[in-house]
Amino acid sequence: MRTAAISRNTAETKINIELNLDGKGASKIDSGCGFLDHMLTLLASHGRFDLAVTCKGDTKVDDHHTVEDIGIALGEAFAAALGNKKGITRYGSVTIPMDETLILAALDLSGRCGFYSTLSIPTEKVGSFDTELVEEFFLGFTRAASCTLHVQQLAGRNSHHIIEGTFKAFARALRVAVAADPAYADEIPSTKGVL
Repeated sequence: MRTAAISRNTAETKINIELNLDGKGASKIDSGCGFLDHMLTLLASHGRFDLAVTCKGDTKVDDHHTVEDIGIALGEAFAAALGNKKGITRYGSVTIPMDETLILAALDLSGRCGFYSTLSIPTEKVGSFDTELVEEFFLGFTRAASCTLHVQQLAGRNSHHIIEGTFKAFARALRVAVAADPAYADEIPSTKGVL
């Protein structure tokens, strides 16, 4: 079973995550940040990952530490569940529409971290959620998961659609990248022999 359980406890957040890469898309999310709960539910559903997340964070300050630290802990969970990455597809990319928005996500589970984005979110908030935290989440995830993620916004005017489209595209690309590739069933998908 490709599963992981991660606990991350700091002075700012207390996070527990359970992840099953080979799930059905079931989720139980309680991050303390409603919009992030919505995005993580989409991530689980579109990635077909079973995901449980709880967080007690210093949201009386703002949502920054909660969002960033969940990104980090989730990246750690994916890294742990993937292990040495033997037999995975490694790469995943998808372009998805969401109404007027069009988002491309391309992912490499390379062992090298990087987040590269052309997102242009027109508002500073979606509800009470600071839209600049989208970048913080993905920076935390890619660093902890040691992967490279490109997100290209090809179209979009509505902030909610842009962010939701990003999480859906990310989930779908991640689903492809972690999937078993029969051509690499007993191999690491790299000429270096490690990822």
